[in-house]
Amino acid sequence: MRAARKAVRAIDDRTPAHRDRAIDGLRALALLAVPTGHWLLGGFTVDADGALHNASPLSALGFLSPASWALQMLGIFFLVGGHASVLSFRRATERGESAGAWLRGRLVRLGRPVLGVTAVWAAMAPLLYALGAPEATLRTGATLVIQPLWFVGVYAAITALTPYCVRAARRMGAWAAAPLLATVAVVDFLRYGPFADAMPSWLSLLNLLPGWMFAYQLGVSWGEKRLGVRAARSLLLGGAALFAALLLFFHYPASMVGVPGTDRTNSHPPSLLVLALAATQSGAAILLRDRLARLLRRPALWAPVVVINLSAMTILCWHQTAMLSAAVPASFLGLNAVPGLTVAPDTLGWILARLAWLPVFATALILIGRTTRRFEAPWTGVTRFRRAVAGVLATGFAVFALGWA
Repeated sequence: MRAARKAVRAIDDRTPAHRDRAIDGLRALALLAVPTGHWLLGGFTVDADGALHNASPLSALGFLSPASWALQMLGIFFLVGGHASVLSFRRATERGESAGAWLRGRLVRLGRPVLGVTAVWAAMAPLLYALGAPEATLRTGATLVIQPLWFVGVYAAITALTPYCVRAARRMGAWAAAPLLATVAVVDFLRYGPFADAMPSWLSLLNLLPGWMFAYQLGVSWGEKRLGVRAARSLLLGGAALFAALLLFFHYPASMVGVPGTDRTNSHPPSLLVLALAATQSGAAILLRDRLARLLRRPALWAPVVVINLSAMTILCWHQTAMLSAAVPASFLGLNAVPGLTVAPDTLGWILARLAWLPVFATALILIGRTTRRFEAPWTGVTRFRRAVAGVLATGFAVFALGWA
């Protein structure tokens, strides 16, 4: 305990006085929501051959959908990302760094951990197959591992647009996000309205960039000090009102995540309901910023925030592997009736059992992260040949995970 208190105090002492603790706290909260959501709302079934298949408790327990409202915090993540990016971009330009050099640095930091996890899984999959794991289990695992990584690609594309977001924020303030909201509203009207039958299936993809860029643009405006308390209140109240109206009168799905067997989903790509939730969350985050900053002046609360932020990409890339590290051995050993793990997620008992598994998954993630966090650091000493091999492995894994092979 003395060592822990000393470490906590050391983290607090090393934190620069100008560090915005509230922003880091919001980012940590959004980061933790990702594994928590996937661990709680993602289950497995086991077929007669002992192979794992993905299943969701929301298919049988639809009344749990409101839990996804709290666990879907990508709006907060993009808000904080926009705020942090504009500050980083400003510091880079003040140093005389070009926009291209700044962007390359950001993309490399995002790409290293993604390349690491996909390359490791590409090497692991044949080994698991040789040990007797069914191909269906490997495809289930590959799907889960690659599922959160779409976010990295979208985030990278939006980050590349940061200079344009800054210009828009300086000219229009918080209103710079309004055209993005309008675009998603129009696409939703076309794909769900009276002309839905005549619309092509790819139309929903038009929501991908503006849908996730909405909160990022709000974050940029916030970082440029063009989004204040009054606008935050409007976001909170307006977002909540729009969210309620879409659910009650326009019959949007209640779940913020995809549910197997349903023909509509809110998040892939984002619907207007996702933007309404993001606006509500963003308004609340901005209004609570000062209070959160004061709270995080306590070293015991601040230290975990620092650790989580330093391991952000490790958490994002490896949390599904942590869950699979328990589920795959259970199915491989024939333990096909483990409550909360390999039993179908269709009862309240499953929820209680899965809650008991969360500390196990978290421990597995910590143990995995102690080794894999090196992928976040610069790859000094890694030859071009090894990088090329990692790239080939990662590409092969992506082809397998996406069902192209």
